[in-house]
Amino acid sequence: MSNYKVVVGMGSCGIAAGAHSVYKKIQDTAKDKPELGIILEETGCIGMCYREPLVEIEDLKSKKKYLYGGVDEKRWEKISAEHLIKGEPVKKWIVKSSEKDGTDEDIFKKQFRVVLSRTGHINPESIDEYLKTDGYKALKRVLKEMKREDVIDEIKKSGLRGRGGAGFPTGLKWEFASREKNDKKYIVCNADEGDPGAFMDRAVLEGDPHSVIEGMIIGAYAIGADEGYVYCRAEYPLAIKRLTMAIEQAEKMNFLGDKILQTEFSFHLKIKQGAGAFVCGEETALIASIEGKRGMPRIRPPFPAQKGLWKKPTNINNVETFANIAWIIYNGYEKYASMGTKNSKGTKVFSLSGKIKRTGLAEVPMGISLREIIFEIAGGILDDKKFKAIQVGGPSGGCIPEKLLDTPVDYDSLNATGAIMGSGGMVIMDENSCMVDVARYFLNFTQNESCGKCTFCRIGTKRMHEILSRITQGKGREGDIEKLEEIAHMVAESSLCGLGQTAPNPVLTTIKYFRDEYEAHIKEKRCPAGQCKELITLKIDKEKCIKCGICAKNCPVECIRGSKENPYEIIQEKCIKCGNCKTVCPTKAVIVE
Repeated sequence: MSNYKVVVGMGSCGIAAGAHSVYKKIQDTAKDKPELGIILEETGCIGMCYREPLVEIEDLKSKKKYLYGGVDEKRWEKISAEHLIKGEPVKKWIVKSSEKDGTDEDIFKKQFRVVLSRTGHINPESIDEYLKTDGYKALKRVLKEMKREDVIDEIKKSGLRGRGGAGFPTGLKWEFASREKNDKKYIVCNADEGDPGAFMDRAVLEGDPHSVIEGMIIGAYAIGADEGYVYCRAEYPLAIKRLTMAIEQAEKMNFLGDKILQTEFSFHLKIKQGAGAFVCGEETALIASIEGKRGMPRIRPPFPAQKGLWKKPTNINNVETFANIAWIIYNGYEKYASMGTKNSKGTKVFSLSGKIKRTGLAEVPMGISLREIIFEIAGGILDDKKFKAIQVGGPSGGCIPEKLLDTPVDYDSLNATGAIMGSGGMVIMDENSCMVDVARYFLNFTQNESCGKCTFCRIGTKRMHEILSRITQGKGREGDIEKLEEIAHMVAESSLCGLGQTAPNPVLTTIKYFRDEYEAHIKEKRCPAGQCKELITLKIDKEKCIKCGICAKNCPVECIRGSKENPYEIIQEKCIKCGNCKTVCPTKAVIVE
């Protein structure tokens, strides 16, 4: 007899935190104590990455659920002994429960989940669980009751815009492809998620792959395509594994293949693994990669809807866009359009990382403010330090300062700040972040990822990176800020694709909002945040030093001397400014000047 259903979060974040060993430990418990009646399953990421490994226990009699966070093998022994045997949940480790008494319940208060409605709740490797949660009902409705133009009209009325970055209206994009007269058309899912700090698409593919597949099938029907590809970077092995399983399951149940659900519509889906080039997130570069060519953008027009994959009409949307489709069809466009703002409808998934207390995923209605996301959903700044900036839109996005934290999260409002929505990565920075160095970091990324086709992108990003590196090394010169702005505008105006056009955003926004930091680096040869090694000196405050010697033990170059009788000091000639001493000092006696 089954008494408990135990579900372990087995997304990449959970596995990285040790979920595999916890899963095995629970297996052993189920085997050694069959009287407990444990049903063990796995699921994807629920969004609370900072609390992984996560384990949910459902009492199958009372239907009460308890989600435990930070579970390791020792914690599981305590949980099984107290919760499963004695029937007394271990409250101090519960982060969410059906009784609303978890420690982290408020993380979900301002969220509304469409794309993430199943992730963290169903077994992503089971099509039966997808079907039990209304899976493929939208597809059945489309094929049995709707004409192609009806589907497109429904998506247009919903107001759904592409979630890959540019925000082009999805229904309109489908309409362009549907109008093309050709005996062969393709539909492609862009799962080439390459932004530093972005992991939304990975989580969806790992946690709910069928939602993406169902959205693609509906899109294929709408535009008249009979073949499709999911272009997914090879660095996502778990996503590819579960997507492959989902495709095979869908084929066996005739949701994919020939004459789907006894209709005249046929659609076949394949996976194309990318090698990890950021530029292949751009539509035409992605198409070139699928065709076996070097991933480089081409001039448009013709647009992919006219001549795309192998010169046939092609529609491309990203993972999150497709994951919205079935929900819109099943629940009606009115419900989706009722959320969000005038020009930005529905919800948006964001990956939250950086100097915050709660890293992970959040799906919120469009129009919510940045402040609400950072301080209510993400729990505020780590160690209660002061907020400094948020990078929105990945390496091509912009850094938004504290004074703009009440900016609504929608396409138009974010664009007005100099940032972009992008695919949804948010990196939060605290008072110790150097904004010049942040700009240098992102320019280093975009410079390395430039395909080299455009002179302004290839050379311009390199020159900007050189200037930024010089400034962070204390070698900045008068006129460097103006030169950065000049080059940035040329790169933005003259590059062929979105990578080059938006690459200067981190530079322009950091200069716009944090110009004083640039000037301090250049004129005073000082890094206000104390991060640029060439511009700082580490010293030990003798009054605060308790002569414990921890700093000396952790110094990799042995440049700290002292004893139990004498306060410790740093030999400046040997110091490499790694900051280990500052990190380990129990009394915060190490200071940065």
